[in-house]
Amino acid sequence: MPTETPNDEAEREETEPAPPAIDAKVTDQDLPRFFSNGFARYSDFAPLAAGGSAQLRTCLDKNLGRTVVMKSLHPHLATNEFHKARFLREARVTSQLQHPNTVPVYELGLDQQGLLYFTMKRLEGDTLYAVLKRQAAGEEETITAYNLERLLGVLVQVCYALAYAHAHRVVHRDVKPENIHLGGFGEVVLLDWGVAKVWAQEDDEAEQELMHRQLTDVGQRPGTPLYMAPEQVEGGGGGIDARTDVYALGVVLYEILTLKEPLRGRNIHETFEMITKEEPIPPRLRTPERQIPEELAGIALKAMQKNPDDRFQTMEEVIAAVRGFRSRAISSARSE
Repeated sequence: MPTETPNDEAEREETEPAPPAIDAKVTDQDLPRFFSNGFARYSDFAPLAAGGSAQLRTCLDKNLGRTVVMKSLHPHLATNEFHKARFLREARVTSQLQHPNTVPVYELGLDQQGLLYFTMKRLEGDTLYAVLKRQAAGEEETITAYNLERLLGVLVQVCYALAYAHAHRVVHRDVKPENIHLGGFGEVVLLDWGVAKVWAQEDDEAEQELMHRQLTDVGQRPGTPLYMAPEQVEGGGGGIDARTDVYALGVVLYEILTLKEPLRGRNIHETFEMITKEEPIPPRLRTPERQIPEELAGIALKAMQKNPDDRFQTMEEVIAAVRGFRSRAISSARSE
């Protein structure tokens, strides 16, 4: 198994853009005369992304002199109690999961129009989805920079974020490469807790229906359905627990190994049928040219078992399996 060398690390750092320098003129200036701790402290808004219920913008926090990301509900949903409740849940769940592999939330409030917003850390870098897409296209620089050893390290950090969430009785429910952020200095952040489930709270039928409708919107990359566990596809919140995230993580590992999704139909509904009824092609048969280690393939397939009782039961078990493989691979490389 290939491993990174110090020279590999140096080459990668040279190709990545340098982060903006901290300006002493900003850090040393006095607070403005008309100081505000509310929405007025933000300026220089710029669009970043938009979804069905909310938008993301970058803005300047004038008090601290830093750029942050602000997420806010779309104006037409300002009085929608369902969307407001979900938005508040996302802000509070994300803020309470204070872990190195989750994004820090800074503030929750109302803007000048009375719309909910929360601010969080601005992240620099890429997503695992973009990295795997470039690898699948044969981009040698990305293949070298993100070799198997490094990607397994990314996977373990995601596992730690999920283990921390599960210890706080929260299930992410939307683990996928698009939601795994990779920074230029080794940072790994699991994003988007918007559909997270708190074990003490049961989903009602309206939420289940809305989730499925949003996931199957025409024109979307069917990213979320590809990583859904059978119990998610079948609906109902009663069967959702930590093992649901274990399944999604197994799909991510499968894609890291093969650069292909394990179960993808011609449309969303066919994909759902495959998830509930078909077994994925073993990674070593799906892409034999990639010489996938049998032990890693087995870890992915065990995590993706249809029956939750047959999967790894905790993220700690997944971490132990991946670290065990890495330890044996290093020992084998040294002996050779």
